[in-house]
Amino acid sequence: METPVFRSRHLIPLILTGILLAAAALFFLPNNVGPADQSPGGDGPALAVPVEVARIQRGSIELRRTFTGSLEARSTMAVAAKISGRVASIEVDLADPVTNGAEVVILDDDEEQQALVQAEAELAVAEAGLTEARDALEIAERKMQRQTLLRERGVASEAQMDTVRAEQLAARSRVAVAEAQRERARATLQTARIRLGYTRVMAAWEAGDDRRVVAQRYVEQGDTVAANTTLLTIVELDPIKAVVFVTERDYARLRPGQHVTISTDSYEDRVFTGKVARVSPVFESSSRQARVELLVPNPGRLLKPGMFVRAETILDAAQDATIVPSGALVRRADRPVLFLLDEQAMRVRMSPVETGIESGGRVQILTSDLSGRVVTLGHQLLDDGSSVTVPADEKPVTPPEDPTGS
Repeated sequence: METPVFRSRHLIPLILTGILLAAAALFFLPNNVGPADQSPGGDGPALAVPVEVARIQRGSIELRRTFTGSLEARSTMAVAAKISGRVASIEVDLADPVTNGAEVVILDDDEEQQALVQAEAELAVAEAGLTEARDALEIAERKMQRQTLLRERGVASEAQMDTVRAEQLAARSRVAVAEAQRERARATLQTARIRLGYTRVMAAWEAGDDRRVVAQRYVEQGDTVAANTTLLTIVELDPIKAVVFVTERDYARLRPGQHVTISTDSYEDRVFTGKVARVSPVFESSSRQARVELLVPNPGRLLKPGMFVRAETILDAAQDATIVPSGALVRRADRPVLFLLDEQAMRVRMSPVETGIESGGRVQILTSDLSGRVVTLGHQLLDDGSSVTVPADEKPVTPPEDPTGS
Protein backbone atom coordinates (compact mmCIF):
# COMPACT_ATOMS: atom_id res chain seq x y z
CA MET A 1 0.00 0.00 0.00
CA GLU A 2 1.31 3.45 -1.08
CA THR A 3 1.77 6.07 1.54
CA PRO A 4 0.47 9.69 1.06
CA VAL A 5 4.06 10.97 0.74
CA PHE A 6 4.80 8.61 -2.11
CA ARG A 7 1.55 9.63 -3.98
CA SER A 8 2.45 13.37 -3.66
CA ARG A 9 5.84 12.80 -5.28
CA HIS A 10 4.12 11.40 -8.38
CA LEU A 11 1.60 14.31 -8.66
CA ILE A 12 4.12 17.17 -8.54
CA PRO A 13 5.71 16.40 -11.98
CA LEU A 14 2.26 16.18 -13.58
CA ILE A 15 1.23 19.60 -12.24
CA LEU A 16 4.45 21.23 -13.48
CA THR A 17 3.98 19.71 -16.94
CA GLY A 18 0.43 21.18 -17.17
CA ILE A 19 1.65 24.65 -16.26
CA LEU A 20 4.38 24.55 -18.93
CA LEU A 21 1.90 23.45 -21.65
CA ALA A 22 -0.53 26.28 -20.78
CA ALA A 23 2.24 28.86 -20.97
CA ALA A 24 3.33 27.53 -24.36
CA ALA A 25 -0.21 27.72 -25.69
CA LEU A 26 -0.57 31.36 -24.63
CA PHE A 27 2.76 32.19 -26.23
CA PHE A 28 1.84 30.74 -29.61
CA LEU A 29 -1.74 32.19 -29.85
CA PRO A 30 -2.40 34.33 -33.03
CA ASN A 31 -1.72 38.04 -32.59
CA ASN A 32 -5.23 39.05 -33.79
CA VAL A 33 -7.02 37.69 -30.70
CA GLY A 34 -8.68 40.75 -29.11
CA PRO A 35 -11.03 43.60 -30.11
CA ALA A 36 -12.25 43.67 -33.69
CA ASP A 37 -10.73 47.07 -34.23
CA GLN A 38 -8.30 48.85 -31.93
CA SER A 39 -8.04 52.58 -31.81
CA PRO A 40 -4.88 54.23 -33.13
CA GLY A 41 -3.84 55.02 -29.58
CA GLY A 42 -4.19 51.39 -28.38
CA ASP A 43 -1.53 48.93 -27.50
CA GLY A 44 -1.59 47.23 -30.92
CA PRO A 45 -2.12 48.18 -34.56
CA ALA A 46 -5.66 48.86 -35.94
CA LEU A 47 -7.22 45.69 -37.26
CA ALA A 48 -9.30 45.38 -40.47
CA VAL A 49 -12.97 44.62 -39.85
CA PRO A 50 -14.59 42.01 -42.12
CA VAL A 51 -17.68 43.56 -43.79
CA GLU A 52 -20.10 42.95 -46.61
CA VAL A 53 -20.74 45.65 -49.16
CA ALA A 54 -23.23 46.48 -51.92
CA ARG A 55 -23.09 48.89 -54.81
CA ILE A 56 -25.08 52.13 -54.71
CA GLN A 57 -27.66 52.04 -57.48
CA ARG A 58 -29.70 54.56 -59.41
CA GLY A 59 -33.20 53.74 -60.53
CA SER A 60 -36.85 53.99 -59.67
CA ILE A 61 -38.39 53.20 -56.30
CA GLU A 62 -42.01 53.06 -55.20
CA LEU A 63 -43.63 53.16 -51.81
CA ARG A 64 -46.46 50.62 -51.90
CA ARG A 65 -48.95 49.97 -49.16
CA THR A 66 -51.49 47.20 -48.82
CA PHE A 67 -54.65 47.91 -46.85
CA THR A 68 -57.27 45.39 -45.84
CA GLY A 69 -60.99 45.96 -45.80
CA SER A 70 -64.31 44.67 -47.06
CA LEU A 71 -66.64 45.24 -49.97
CA GLU A 72 -69.92 47.09 -49.73
CA ALA A 73 -72.64 47.84 -52.24
CA ARG A 74 -72.20 51.25 -53.77
CA SER A 75 -75.83 51.98 -52.94
CA THR A 76 -78.49 50.06 -51.04
CA MET A 77 -82.18 50.78 -51.57
CA ALA A 78 -85.07 49.58 -49.43
CA VAL A 79 -88.24 49.01 -51.45
CA ALA A 80 -91.23 49.68 -49.17
CA ALA A 81 -95.00 49.63 -49.49
CA LYS A 82 -96.55 53.11 -49.46
CA ILE A 83 -99.96 51.80 -48.47
CA SER A 84 -101.17 48.88 -46.41
CA GLY A 85 -102.56 45.82 -48.13
CA ARG A 86 -102.21 42.14 -48.91
CA VAL A 87 -99.31 40.94 -51.06
CA ALA A 88 -100.92 39.58 -54.23
CA SER A 89 -97.70 38.57 -56.00
CA ILE A 90 -93.92 39.00 -55.87
CA GLU A 91 -92.30 39.47 -59.25
CA VAL A 92 -88.65 38.97 -58.19
CA ASP A 93 -86.69 36.74 -55.84
CA LEU A 94 -83.31 36.74 -54.12
CA ALA A 95 -80.38 37.52 -56.46
CA ASP A 96 -82.70 38.40 -59.37
CA PRO A 97 -81.64 41.35 -61.53
CA VAL A 98 -83.94 44.37 -61.41
CA THR A 99 -84.18 47.18 -63.95
CA ASN A 100 -85.00 50.75 -63.07
CA GLY A 101 -88.77 51.26 -62.85
CA ALA A 102 -89.70 47.57 -62.82
CA GLU A 103 -92.67 46.30 -60.81
CA VAL A 104 -91.38 44.03 -58.06
CA VAL A 105 -94.37 43.51 -55.73
CA ILE A 106 -98.10 43.76 -56.45
CA LEU A 107 -100.62 44.40 -53.67
CA ASP A 108 -104.28 43.51 -53.75
CA ASP A 109 -106.08 46.50 -55.33
CA ASP A 110 -109.79 45.73 -54.79
CA GLU A 111 -110.29 48.53 -52.29
CA GLU A 112 -108.31 51.02 -54.36
CA GLN A 113 -110.29 50.12 -57.48
CA GLN A 114 -113.55 50.71 -55.61
CA ALA A 115 -112.23 53.99 -54.23
CA LEU A 116 -111.36 55.06 -57.77
CA VAL A 117 -114.89 54.30 -59.03
CA GLN A 118 -116.37 56.24 -56.14
CA ALA A 119 -114.08 59.21 -56.77
CA GLU A 120 -115.02 59.27 -60.43
CA ALA A 121 -118.73 59.28 -59.47
CA GLU A 122 -118.21 62.10 -57.00
CA LEU A 123 -116.49 64.13 -59.67
CA ALA A 124 -119.41 63.55 -62.01
CA VAL A 125 -121.82 64.78 -59.33
CA ALA A 126 -119.67 67.84 -58.74
CA GLU A 127 -119.55 68.60 -62.46
CA ALA A 128 -123.40 68.35 -62.64
CA GLY A 129 -123.79 70.59 -59.63
CA LEU A 130 -121.52 73.17 -61.18
CA THR A 131 -123.52 73.11 -64.40
CA GLU A 132 -126.73 73.59 -62.43
CA ALA A 133 -125.26 76.50 -60.48
CA ARG A 134 -124.04 78.20 -63.64
CA ASP A 135 -127.51 77.83 -65.24
CA ALA A 136 -129.09 79.35 -62.15
CA LEU A 137 -126.62 82.23 -62.26
CA GLU A 138 -127.42 82.89 -65.89
CA ILE A 139 -131.16 83.09 -65.05
CA ALA A 140 -130.44 85.41 -62.15
CA GLU A 141 -128.29 87.64 -64.40
CA ARG A 142 -131.13 88.00 -66.98
CA LYS A 143 -133.65 88.66 -64.24
CA MET A 144 -131.41 91.39 -62.88
CA GLN A 145 -131.16 92.99 -66.30
CA ARG A 146 -134.98 93.10 -66.68
CA GLN A 147 -135.48 94.45 -63.20
CA THR A 148 -132.94 97.20 -63.83
CA LEU A 149 -134.80 98.22 -67.02
CA LEU A 150 -138.11 98.33 -65.15
CA ARG A 151 -136.52 100.37 -62.39
CA GLU A 152 -135.29 102.92 -64.90
CA ARG A 153 -138.85 103.24 -66.25
CA GLY A 154 -140.20 103.67 -62.72
CA VAL A 155 -142.24 100.51 -62.78
CA ALA A 156 -140.19 98.42 -60.28
CA SER A 157 -139.70 99.43 -56.67
CA GLU A 158 -136.40 99.59 -54.79
CA ALA A 159 -137.43 96.60 -52.69
CA GLN A 160 -137.94 94.50 -55.79
CA MET A 161 -134.47 95.55 -56.99
CA ASP A 162 -132.93 94.44 -53.69
CA THR A 163 -134.65 91.05 -53.91
CA VAL A 164 -133.40 90.40 -57.43
CA ARG A 165 -129.89 91.59 -56.52
CA ALA A 166 -129.79 89.20 -53.58
CA GLU A 167 -130.83 86.30 -55.82
CA GLN A 168 -128.03 87.23 -58.26
CA LEU A 169 -125.42 87.26 -55.49
CA ALA A 170 -126.66 83.95 -54.13
CA ALA A 171 -126.43 82.38 -57.59
CA ARG A 172 -122.84 83.58 -57.94
CA SER A 173 -121.99 82.09 -54.53
CA ARG A 174 -123.52 78.76 -55.50
CA VAL A 175 -121.34 78.73 -58.64
CA ALA A 176 -118.24 79.37 -56.55
CA VAL A 177 -119.19 76.57 -54.15
CA ALA A 178 -119.86 74.20 -57.05
CA GLU A 179 -116.47 75.00 -58.60
CA ALA A 180 -114.74 74.28 -55.27
CA GLN A 181 -116.63 71.01 -54.92
CA ARG A 182 -115.52 70.03 -58.42
CA GLU A 183 -111.86 70.74 -57.56
CA ARG A 184 -112.21 68.69 -54.39
CA ALA A 185 -113.69 65.82 -56.37
CA ARG A 186 -110.85 66.07 -58.87
CA ALA A 187 -108.30 65.91 -56.04
CA THR A 188 -110.07 62.92 -54.54
CA LEU A 189 -109.99 61.19 -57.90
CA GLN A 190 -106.29 61.93 -58.30
CA THR A 191 -105.62 60.54 -54.82
CA ALA A 192 -107.55 57.39 -55.67
CA ARG A 193 -105.50 56.96 -58.85
CA ILE A 194 -102.24 57.46 -56.93
CA ARG A 195 -103.24 54.94 -54.27
CA LEU A 196 -104.18 52.49 -56.97
CA GLY A 197 -100.72 53.02 -58.47
CA TYR A 198 -99.18 52.32 -55.07
CA THR A 199 -100.47 48.76 -55.29
CA ARG A 200 -97.84 48.27 -58.00
CA VAL A 201 -94.62 48.58 -55.97
CA MET A 202 -91.76 49.59 -58.25
CA ALA A 203 -87.99 49.65 -57.87
CA ALA A 204 -87.00 53.11 -59.06
CA TRP A 205 -83.85 55.13 -58.51
CA GLU A 206 -82.46 58.40 -59.83
CA ALA A 207 -78.89 57.67 -60.92
CA GLY A 208 -76.29 54.93 -61.19
CA ASP A 209 -76.43 51.53 -62.78
CA ASP A 210 -79.65 50.78 -64.69
CA ARG A 211 -79.54 47.21 -63.45
CA ARG A 212 -79.40 46.17 -59.83
CA VAL A 213 -79.82 42.99 -57.80
CA VAL A 214 -82.24 41.83 -55.11
CA ALA A 215 -80.21 41.36 -51.93
CA GLN A 216 -83.03 40.54 -49.47
CA ARG A 217 -86.71 39.59 -49.65
CA TYR A 218 -88.76 40.09 -46.50
CA VAL A 219 -92.35 39.10 -47.45
CA GLU A 220 -94.23 36.21 -48.99
CA GLN A 221 -97.29 36.10 -51.18
CA GLY A 222 -100.41 36.51 -49.06
CA ASP A 223 -98.76 38.51 -46.30
CA THR A 224 -100.56 41.62 -45.08
CA VAL A 225 -98.21 44.57 -44.81
CA ALA A 226 -98.58 48.00 -43.30
CA ALA A 227 -97.60 51.25 -44.97
CA ASN A 228 -93.84 51.86 -45.07
CA THR A 229 -93.05 48.18 -44.52
CA THR A 230 -89.80 47.18 -46.27
CA LEU A 231 -90.49 44.49 -48.84
CA LEU A 232 -87.13 44.11 -50.62
CA THR A 233 -83.56 45.35 -50.46
CA ILE A 234 -81.91 46.12 -53.79
CA VAL A 235 -78.19 46.82 -54.18
CA GLU A 236 -75.95 48.30 -56.86
CA LEU A 237 -72.94 46.07 -57.59
CA ASP A 238 -71.30 47.80 -60.54
CA PRO A 239 -69.20 49.57 -59.55
CA ILE A 240 -68.78 48.07 -56.10
CA LYS A 241 -67.35 49.92 -53.12
CA ALA A 242 -64.36 48.76 -51.08
CA VAL A 243 -63.88 50.28 -47.63
CA VAL A 244 -60.46 50.34 -45.95
CA PHE A 245 -59.07 52.21 -42.97
CA VAL A 246 -55.69 53.98 -42.95
CA THR A 247 -53.48 55.36 -40.23
CA GLU A 248 -52.10 58.86 -39.93
CA ARG A 249 -48.81 57.75 -41.48
CA ASP A 250 -50.42 57.04 -44.85
CA TYR A 251 -53.42 59.38 -44.71
CA ALA A 252 -51.76 62.42 -46.24
CA ARG A 253 -50.58 60.45 -49.27
CA LEU A 254 -54.04 59.24 -50.31
CA ARG A 255 -56.18 61.38 -52.62
CA PRO A 256 -59.31 60.87 -54.74
CA GLY A 257 -58.58 59.40 -58.15
CA GLN A 258 -55.54 57.45 -56.98
CA HIS A 259 -55.13 54.07 -58.68
CA VAL A 260 -55.52 50.90 -56.58
CA THR A 261 -55.44 47.17 -57.25
CA ILE A 262 -57.86 44.87 -55.45
CA SER A 263 -57.38 41.19 -54.66
CA THR A 264 -59.54 38.74 -52.75
CA ASP A 265 -59.25 35.15 -51.59
CA SER A 266 -62.35 34.25 -53.59
CA TYR A 267 -60.49 34.86 -56.86
CA GLU A 268 -56.83 34.23 -56.13
CA ASP A 269 -55.87 34.39 -59.82
CA ARG A 270 -57.67 37.67 -60.49
CA VAL A 271 -56.67 41.26 -59.82
CA PHE A 272 -59.24 44.04 -60.01
CA THR A 273 -58.47 47.71 -60.51
CA GLY A 274 -60.18 50.71 -59.02
CA LYS A 275 -59.70 54.24 -57.76
CA VAL A 276 -59.90 56.12 -54.49
CA ALA A 277 -63.35 57.72 -54.40
CA ARG A 278 -63.53 59.42 -51.00
CA VAL A 279 -61.20 60.02 -48.07
CA SER A 280 -62.88 60.75 -44.76
CA PRO A 281 -62.01 64.16 -43.28
CA VAL A 282 -62.02 62.75 -39.73
CA PHE A 283 -60.34 59.94 -37.82
CA GLU A 284 -62.26 57.53 -35.64
CA SER A 285 -61.44 58.25 -32.02
CA SER A 286 -61.34 54.58 -31.02
CA SER A 287 -58.98 53.27 -33.72
CA ARG A 288 -57.24 56.51 -34.81
CA GLN A 289 -57.91 55.52 -38.40
CA ALA A 290 -59.71 57.22 -41.26
CA ARG A 291 -62.24 55.62 -43.60
CA VAL A 292 -61.31 55.48 -47.28
CA GLU A 293 -63.79 54.40 -49.96
CA LEU A 294 -62.65 52.86 -53.24
CA LEU A 295 -64.75 52.30 -56.34
CA VAL A 296 -64.03 49.14 -58.32
CA PRO A 297 -65.62 48.40 -61.72
CA ASN A 298 -67.47 45.11 -61.43
CA PRO A 299 -69.12 44.41 -64.79
CA GLY A 300 -69.25 40.66 -64.24
CA ARG A 301 -70.50 41.17 -60.70
CA LEU A 302 -67.91 38.72 -59.40
CA LEU A 303 -67.20 40.86 -56.37
CA LYS A 304 -69.88 40.73 -53.71
CA PRO A 305 -70.59 42.87 -50.64
CA GLY A 306 -69.03 41.43 -47.51
CA MET A 307 -65.97 39.93 -49.21
CA PHE A 308 -62.59 40.52 -47.55
CA VAL A 309 -60.21 42.37 -49.87
CA ARG A 310 -56.65 43.66 -50.00
CA ALA A 311 -56.11 47.03 -51.68
CA GLU A 312 -52.63 47.95 -52.86
CA THR A 313 -51.65 51.41 -54.01
CA ILE A 314 -48.53 53.45 -54.71
CA LEU A 315 -48.25 56.20 -52.13
CA ASP A 316 -45.04 57.72 -53.46
CA ALA A 317 -42.54 57.15 -56.27
CA ALA A 318 -39.21 58.51 -57.43
CA GLN A 319 -37.35 58.16 -60.72
CA ASP A 320 -33.57 58.16 -61.18
CA ALA A 321 -33.14 57.97 -57.40
CA THR A 322 -30.05 57.02 -55.41
CA ILE A 323 -30.86 53.68 -53.78
CA VAL A 324 -29.06 51.56 -51.19
CA PRO A 325 -30.07 48.39 -49.30
CA SER A 326 -31.93 49.05 -46.05
CA GLY A 327 -29.20 47.16 -44.21
CA ALA A 328 -26.66 49.82 -45.19
CA LEU A 329 -28.23 52.38 -42.88
CA VAL A 330 -27.08 52.69 -39.29
CA ARG A 331 -27.89 55.38 -36.75
CA ARG A 332 -25.11 57.40 -35.17
CA ALA A 333 -25.81 60.41 -32.96
CA ASP A 334 -29.53 59.82 -33.61
CA ARG A 335 -29.28 60.29 -37.38
CA PRO A 336 -28.88 57.85 -40.29
CA VAL A 337 -25.42 57.38 -41.76
CA LEU A 338 -23.77 55.24 -44.44
CA PHE A 339 -20.27 53.81 -44.47
CA LEU A 340 -18.84 54.38 -47.94
CA LEU A 341 -16.03 52.09 -49.03
CA ASP A 342 -12.77 53.58 -50.30
CA GLU A 343 -11.75 50.67 -52.51
CA GLN A 344 -8.16 51.89 -52.92
CA ALA A 345 -7.34 52.35 -49.24
CA MET A 346 -9.83 49.70 -48.07
CA ARG A 347 -11.14 52.09 -45.48
CA VAL A 348 -14.65 53.46 -44.90
CA ARG A 349 -15.93 57.00 -44.71
CA MET A 350 -18.94 57.72 -42.51
CA SER A 351 -21.44 59.87 -44.37
CA PRO A 352 -24.61 61.31 -42.74
CA VAL A 353 -27.54 61.11 -45.16
CA GLU A 354 -31.20 62.00 -45.53
CA THR A 355 -33.57 59.22 -46.50
CA GLY A 356 -36.68 59.19 -48.64
CA ILE A 357 -38.82 56.29 -49.80
CA GLU A 358 -38.19 52.92 -48.15
CA SER A 359 -39.68 49.87 -49.81
CA GLY A 360 -38.81 46.23 -50.40
CA GLY A 361 -35.53 46.30 -48.49
CA ARG A 362 -34.32 49.39 -50.39
CA VAL A 363 -34.02 53.01 -49.29
CA GLN A 364 -33.91 56.20 -51.31
CA ILE A 365 -30.99 58.45 -50.36
CA LEU A 366 -31.72 62.13 -50.88
CA THR A 367 -28.09 63.16 -50.46
CA SER A 368 -26.63 63.82 -53.92
CA ASP A 369 -23.38 62.69 -55.50
CA LEU A 370 -23.10 59.32 -53.81
CA SER A 371 -21.52 56.48 -55.74
CA GLY A 372 -19.45 53.37 -55.20
CA ARG A 373 -20.22 50.76 -52.58
CA VAL A 374 -21.58 50.88 -49.04
CA VAL A 375 -21.20 48.58 -46.08
CA THR A 376 -24.29 46.44 -45.49
CA LEU A 377 -23.03 44.11 -42.74
CA GLY A 378 -20.50 44.72 -40.01
CA HIS A 379 -20.92 48.49 -39.70
CA GLN A 380 -21.73 48.21 -35.99
CA LEU A 381 -17.96 47.78 -35.43
CA LEU A 382 -16.96 50.66 -37.69
CA ASP A 383 -16.08 54.30 -37.25
CA ASP A 384 -15.02 56.95 -39.71
CA GLY A 385 -11.73 55.83 -41.29
CA SER A 386 -11.86 52.22 -40.08
CA SER A 387 -9.94 49.63 -42.08
CA VAL A 388 -12.06 46.86 -43.55
CA THR A 389 -11.80 43.67 -45.50
CA VAL A 390 -14.41 42.30 -47.90
CA PRO A 391 -14.95 38.71 -49.03
CA ALA A 392 -12.98 37.71 -52.09
CA ASP A 393 -16.09 37.43 -54.26
CA GLU A 394 -17.05 41.03 -53.43
CA LYS A 395 -13.67 42.65 -54.07
CA PRO A 396 -13.46 44.92 -57.11
CA VAL A 397 -11.82 43.36 -60.12
CA THR A 398 -8.66 45.17 -61.20
CA PRO A 399 -8.56 45.61 -64.98
CA PRO A 400 -5.59 43.77 -66.57
CA GLU A 401 -2.62 45.87 -67.60
CA ASP A 402 -2.11 46.61 -71.24
CA PRO A 403 0.61 44.11 -72.44
CA THR A 404 1.96 46.70 -74.89
CA GLY A 405 2.76 49.01 -72.03
CA SER A 406 1.13 51.91 -73.78
